[in-house]
Amino acid sequence: MAASDWNRRRVLPAALAGCSAAAHPLLTPAVFASAPWDTRLVVLILRGGMDGLDVLRPSGDRHFRAARPTLGTPGEDLDGYFTLHPALSGLRPLWRAGEFGAVHAVSTPYRDKRSHFEGQDLLEAGTGIDLAPGARRGGWLNRMLQTVPGVTARTAFAIGPENPLILSGPAPASNWAPQTEFSVSSQAALLLETIYHDTPLFRDTLSEALTLSAETGEAATSASLARYAAEQLRGETRIATFSLTGWDTHRGQGRNMRVLLEQLSDTIITLRDGLGPVWDRTAVIAMTEFGRSLRENNMGGTDHGTGGALLLAGGAIRGGQVHGRWPGLAARDLYAGRDLMPTGDVRAGTAWMMRGLFGLERTALERDIFPGLDMGDDPALLL
Repeated sequence: MAASDWNRRRVLPAALAGCSAAAHPLLTPAVFASAPWDTRLVVLILRGGMDGLDVLRPSGDRHFRAARPTLGTPGEDLDGYFTLHPALSGLRPLWRAGEFGAVHAVSTPYRDKRSHFEGQDLLEAGTGIDLAPGARRGGWLNRMLQTVPGVTARTAFAIGPENPLILSGPAPASNWAPQTEFSVSSQAALLLETIYHDTPLFRDTLSEALTLSAETGEAATSASLARYAAEQLRGETRIATFSLTGWDTHRGQGRNMRVLLEQLSDTIITLRDGLGPVWDRTAVIAMTEFGRSLRENNMGGTDHGTGGALLLAGGAIRGGQVHGRWPGLAARDLYAGRDLMPTGDVRAGTAWMMRGLFGLERTALERDIFPGLDMGDDPALLL
C-alpha cells in the first residue's frame, strides 16, 4: 500500500497495596520498543481491576443507579446512554475530536477466581486459560516483536524494578530502573496479598493511606513516565508500555477513583502534548485484568468482577463513541448474577488494532501472538 494511502487515513503501518501488591500504586514498570514502522502503540496496564462501570457509566440503564446508590450518579453525558466520570472531563475535547473512546463489556478469558496476580498474568500473557500443547509462552507484546524483521538489541526497554510479563520472551529487551525511595520484591508482594487480601481492616486502611500518598506523588510519577515515553516515541521508539496502579477500589471508591482517573487523564494529555504531530499516528490502549461487581458494597466500593472496559486514545483511533455489544444490567443479563457480562475479548480489540497499525496477518495474531484467539469481525477501532 502506498504511503499516501496511509497518510490519508492518519495511520501509517509501521510492599503495599489496598488489596494486593499487584495493585500497588508505586510499582510502575515501563517498557519501550523500537521497530521499522511509523505508527506508534502505547499500552497502559491499569493494575488492580479498574471499574469500567464507573469510568463509562451506563446511566441510561435503570438497574445501574439501583445497584449503586452512592456511586451511580450520572456523569457527563456522552451519547444519551453512557456518561463519563467527571474526573475525566479533561478528555472531553479528545472525545469530541474522535481521539478518545472505549470498548465496553470486555474481559480476558479469566473467570471466577478474581486474583490480581492470575488476572494480570493472563492479561499480559495474552493466552486463554489453558495453553494448548506447544503454544508459545511469554508476553504477547514480546511475541509480536518476534514477528518483526530487523529488530535489534535496542528494540525493547523495560523501565521499572522488573521486566513485565507482557515483554517476556526471546525478543531482546534491556532494563532501566529510575531511582526510587521505595521498592517491593515479588516475594514480599505475594506475602502481602496472602496476609491482607481477606482482612478488610488492614487491606482497606492500607488502600486509603496509599491513595493519600498517590495524590501528591503518583500523579508526578505517571506524568514523568508519559513525558519520557513521548520523548522516545518521537524518535525511533514505536511501542511503549507502562503501568498505572492502585485501581483496587474495595472502599471509598468515589474519592479513590477521582484521584486515579485524574492521573489517567493527565497521562493521556501528557502523551498527546509530548508526541505533537506523532499523535496522529498513535494509538493508546488502557487495559485492566478484570472489571468490578455491579453492586457497590457496604464500604462505598466495589469488589472484584468480570466484564470491564478497554479505553482508547490517540489520533489514529476511531473515538468519540463507546464500541462493543452492551449486554444490559438486568439480573438475567449479569455474569454469575453479580458482574457485567463480557460480550467481547480484550485480546480481540487489541489484535485488530495491531493488525491495522502494523499490518500483521490475522493468522499470526490468532495463532502466534494471541494463541487460540478468534478475532471475530473487525470492530473498526482505527481510522
